[in-house]
Amino acid sequence: MKLELNQKTIGSLLIAFSFILLFILIWVKLNVDAEQSFLCQIVEETPEVTMEQCPAHDSNTSWLLLVGFGIAFIILASGFYLLFAPVRDAASVPPAASRKQKIAEPDYSALTEEEKKIYDLLTLKEGSMYQSDLVKETDFTKVKVSRILDRLEGKQMIERKRRGMTNIVVLR
Repeated sequence: MKLELNQKTIGSLLIAFSFILLFILIWVKLNVDAEQSFLCQIVEETPEVTMEQCPAHDSNTSWLLLVGFGIAFIILASGFYLLFAPVRDAASVPPAASRKQKIAEPDYSALTEEEKKIYDLLTLKEGSMYQSDLVKETDFTKVKVSRILDRLEGKQMIERKRRGMTNIVVLR
């Protein structure tokens, strides 16, 4: 038997756990209050002990209970969030490899050899390169690379973005 825990099931379990925790904390709080009240009555009836000496007033139990209630309410809020938040299916989330920018294959018949060379370099470098790096990698002149990029930009295959003194060339 396999138990499948989805978002709504975990949210429901957290809500149930927080209600149990709140019930226990309320019971402990009522019990502590009764004990402290009893201690204060005994101190009040004893003439040689003052109220400042009452052990109920030196207890850190109220702070611990306050922290416990805070944690219970955080768990309760988390449960409600998981229960009512929109569910994202694993099928609707694309795998990491497909989230990368898809690079469309160019129509090689419409490209010159020089354009193919630059386009292939951009494809190898995951779709973007500095224009100065294209000059270095292709051994073309700056002017020639600029003109080839102008043609590729005109064919809507690349886009140049200005970055300081150079351009980043990005495949569309």
